[in-house]
Amino acid sequence: MVDATFLALSVLTIGSAIAALELRSLIYGSIALMGALAGVAGFFLLLDSPFVAMFQIAVYVGSIAVLILFTVMLVRRELIFIKVEDPKRRYAGIGLMLVLMVGLGSLIIDSGLKSVTTDEPPVDFRLIGEDFLTYYWPALVLMALILAGSVTGALVLARREDVADEQRTD
Repeated sequence: MVDATFLALSVLTIGSAIAALELRSLIYGSIALMGALAGVAGFFLLLDSPFVAMFQIAVYVGSIAVLILFTVMLVRRELIFIKVEDPKRRYAGIGLMLVLMVGLGSLIIDSGLKSVTTDEPPVDFRLIGEDFLTYYWPALVLMALILAGSVTGALVLARREDVADEQRTD
């Protein structure tokens, strides 16, 4: 069953990553990026590393992807909220949600993750925290600076488009 879970996570991660790159809508691309990052967290769960999986979900899916999503929504307000009246889309969305929930539920119930045993000693999470603070702090600071620079750059680029639009109307 672990092989089926691995294949499902692979399809989810790779499909979401391709969708994040190829979708024309920035909102849907950001949501697809969240799916790809959640798939990576699933790989960490398969590797019996729940601490890193929860760290992945909390930091990347919960913080960074949501930050990207909110930045896109704030910068491109007028392009996002276009109301489309199509009842077929609503029913298709409900059907897709039901299929996804049944599929995920059956994968989780039949995965056998509760019956997995190992001879390895339990992991001390305090040691992982100490490693983050002693050995890996330069990488964490560098990632924070890169993310802050990318958000600032996105805002600068969005502002330049507004100036270009004002110049054209004059």
